[in-house]
Amino acid sequence: MANVFIVGAAGKVGSRLVKRLSDNDHQVTAMHRKPEQSDSLTGLGGKPCLLSITDASVDSLAKAMKGADTVVFSAGAGGASVELTNAVDGEGLEKSVDAAQAAGVKRFILVSAFPDAGRGKHISETFENYMRVKRLADVYLAQSKLDWVILRPGTLTLEEGTGNVNAGLAIKYGDISRDDVAETLLAIIENEGISRKIIELTEGETPVREAIASVPA
Repeated sequence: MANVFIVGAAGKVGSRLVKRLSDNDHQVTAMHRKPEQSDSLTGLGGKPCLLSITDASVDSLAKAMKGADTVVFSAGAGGASVELTNAVDGEGLEKSVDAAQAAGVKRFILVSAFPDAGRGKHISETFENYMRVKRLADVYLAQSKLDWVILRPGTLTLEEGTGNVNAGLAIKYGDISRDDVAETLLAIIENEGISRKIIELTEGETPVREAIASVPA
């Protein structure tokens, strides 16, 4: 049984992961920034933790993470403004990594972005900054002493998950449902043999656990 701390637990991926972890008998601390989100996270099986990633200090995050063996960072500004993206996806990730190390957390899993996102389309300055910040966040985590995994899903959809994916170190770009991203995160959490890997993820034909188990060591 894992003790998991989720940054961004009220989001569309985070909330799905809270329920899956709880349903599989894991302990889940669900960090969220709005008081009204507490009841829904409790209903999903999580232990709410009211804390804003933009306002929190490294010390306050470390205190909240104490006792967790795994941190999942799925928070994101959703490509809003440059300033908010920098504060959440950039500085928020860096604070979380520093806090996890200070709290003695062993494992850190980051939901990042597929490097081909937006290719062939008109790219706004905001989106260009988003991809830059995501890349720097990957670098910051990869240079830490944590046992990390970076998951790079393709374009996220709200379609019902199929439970089948394509996962690998380098794959062709495509879509992926948030359901299947959450299912993949669960499989990674439950497979401690996956360490210091960047995994790309899209919809596919292989059952999630089989796909994750086949990622090269």
